[in-house]
Amino acid sequence: MRDRRVTPWLKSIVLLTVGLAVGWLFPRGTGALGAPAPAVNPETALVDRRDIGATVLATGVIRPKVGAQVAVGSRASGVLEKLHVTVGDRVTAGQLLAELDRVAYAMEVERADASLRDAAAERIYAEVEHARVRQLADRSAASAAELSAADRLVATTRAREREAAANLEAARVQLGYTSIRAPIDGVIASVSTQEGETVAASFAAPTFLTIVDLDRLEVWAYVDETDIGRIEVGQQARFTVDTYPDETFHGRVTAVRPTAELRDNVVNYVTVIEIEHREGTVLRPEMTATMDIVLNGRTDALSVPNSALRRDASGTFVLVPAAGSIERREVRVGFRGSEYSELLAGVATGDLVVVGSVRDCESGTPLEGGT
Repeated sequence: MRDRRVTPWLKSIVLLTVGLAVGWLFPRGTGALGAPAPAVNPETALVDRRDIGATVLATGVIRPKVGAQVAVGSRASGVLEKLHVTVGDRVTAGQLLAELDRVAYAMEVERADASLRDAAAERIYAEVEHARVRQLADRSAASAAELSAADRLVATTRAREREAAANLEAARVQLGYTSIRAPIDGVIASVSTQEGETVAASFAAPTFLTIVDLDRLEVWAYVDETDIGRIEVGQQARFTVDTYPDETFHGRVTAVRPTAELRDNVVNYVTVIEIEHREGTVLRPEMTATMDIVLNGRTDALSVPNSALRRDASGTFVLVPAAGSIERREVRVGFRGSEYSELLAGVATGDLVVVGSVRDCESGTPLEGGT
């Protein structure tokens, strides 16, 4: 008679086959018929009061302030006789930069001076003649018409003398235009006219050179339209430039320009940043700046990590562990910071909220945090 006892190795094969079938029907982490199992011990964070800060990231360009870059020209025509500076030289206001040929203008001064002396001599003669005619008139030896003519001659010669004096002053001013002087302190940025070249002054004064005051610079930060509503005058800012990657510069928002600029098909608004005083480093126009504008945050605000906030068609909510399950709570968000957001309603200090991804037990849809 055949032995019907099951051998140990056959029993092992049967158990292994059953185990594989159960694992296939009911994957790990699911309930009956493969339904998602509830999350076990989800990661949580404490609702607490804290100071919240945020920054707006923008790229910018360093530009001279209004009046910090001057194109120096000439109001006189002539040959550039001497150029006293070159690119990179530091100059002070009033310093002599260049000189034009002075000969023709000096001759005009001499001519005007001679005309003034001639007019003065005529005025003196007219005054002496007027005194003589008046004496004769007092003795009835000269007529009233002669006295009136003497008065008119004195007035005419005096007017001519004033005109000659004005012409002399104008000639001297023109002579002064042959000396080109620095209008501001700064550094010579460019030179466009060389010695020996002829300068022809007209309605638009020709440019000799350009001076930039490197102590009066600002940053034009290009802020995206989605962030510009949070920018206000007076906010602090910090930035870096490629030339000094390990140094952070500081500034303050002084203006937000009302018109938009389109850069790479993105609408941006220029935010002007005044650069705070600095020592040792030299910033230059057109340097690219990477900017962080510090927003006016909140102090002692009831807040949660941004990763705890979730959003769907019904609004913004958080998930709160409650009695072995997860409870949804609608919340009202105030200020949004870089890491935390202020909550105005929906939770209280000491509550726990779920952070990160949690799987919806009914639909199997992951609820991602961080809206």
